[in-house]
Amino acid sequence: MGVVVHPTRDIDEPLDAVRVWAANHEASVAQIRVEGREREVADPAKAGDCDLVVAIGGDGTALAAIHAAIPAGRPMLGVACGSLGALTTVPADRVSRALDRFSDEDWTPLPLPALQVTFDDGSELLALNDIAVVRSGGGQLRTTAHVDGTMFARFAGDGCIVSTPLGSSAYALSAGGPLLAFGSDAFLFTPLSVHGGFCPPLVLGGRSVLDVRFSAGHGGARNEVDGQVRDFRSESFRATLRPAVAQVVSFTDHEPFLSGLRQRQIIIDSPRILAEDANGS
Repeated sequence: MGVVVHPTRDIDEPLDAVRVWAANHEASVAQIRVEGREREVADPAKAGDCDLVVAIGGDGTALAAIHAAIPAGRPMLGVACGSLGALTTVPADRVSRALDRFSDEDWTPLPLPALQVTFDDGSELLALNDIAVVRSGGGQLRTTAHVDGTMFARFAGDGCIVSTPLGSSAYALSAGGPLLAFGSDAFLFTPLSVHGGFCPPLVLGGRSVLDVRFSAGHGGARNEVDGQVRDFRSESFRATLRPAVAQVVSFTDHEPFLSGLRQRQIIIDSPRILAEDANGS
């Protein structure tokens, strides 16, 4: 098993459980090192040398683990240190049971799509949640978006976000974008703080091609991929949706995606409904 761990959270309980399970099943534990997570808990290994990648932390740790697992085609099991997330669905006190079920093949592979992003210099990357281009200082960011060769909008503002269905519940949702149901064959384009005019969020079909061009003000722009800031010197990119890029370990008794959003109070009932519940009406 290759573990990817949160850089600062208390991970002792789930990590000890992984180690004990491995010792009892003639397995070994190594650490998959990822950029920005320098904490050392085991000898290093590559994802391709492991049968399973275990993320111990939050959804950010799980995303880093999935990125490491994709080239090797390995599944990822997300263990939560704190509250459960969209990708970290196993509580810390149930790690051993989850590993038993994985070993017994009592699990379901949950495929995740990703955005295939190609920049104007020919470089490429995958985004499991989203890619955002935002202004990094003074001056607005001018954005032009084409969908399947047809212009959708031109606007000045803070930038834009392109999201997968999974990512639609993250940055895009906080920016006022719609929520895409998990498993939707679609992706999302969300403008940020448009200065004048009208440019609503747009849901694109799963086989659409989105071309986005930017012109930054004197403050420049920055690029964020799955929450991680990257160097950004491009003036445009093309985004498409690739299905089933990654594989997450899921169990039949895990809560559905929408139930998880309610559990974490990302979706909250209106006060009137809650008051009626409290009054028994």
